[in-house]
Amino acid sequence: MDRRSLEQFKKILQTKLQQFQQSAVQARQEGRGLQTTESKHEGDLAVILPTKDMLFRQNAQNTVMLHAIGSALARIEDGSFGHCFNCEQEININRLKAIPWVRFCVPCQELTQERR
Repeated sequence: MDRRSLEQFKKILQTKLQQFQQSAVQARQEGRGLQTTESKHEGDLAVILPTKDMLFRQNAQNTVMLHAIGSALARIEDGSFGHCFNCEQEININRLKAIPWVRFCVPCQELTQERR
């Protein structure tokens, strides 16, 4: 992959990283704002508990994405970006444009999903 393409992917990934970081901060702040101990009313708890659960799941998803994007940025720095973790072949550029933090080419991704 040429230097120009790598720089474009780096900018895209840095933007995504900032978006997920902001989302993670926002989810944590919203979660802190929901206090189950202050309200003993069942109706309040019926709203607060599922909302806290949703925010917890969102935070977990943000953490996974932050790790994936950080890993992709590290691969740009070490020169392995755009190569499949499994077969080490180049990942199709259109796949990288769609999911720049992807680690596997399509055939290897399908293999990993079949094993699950």
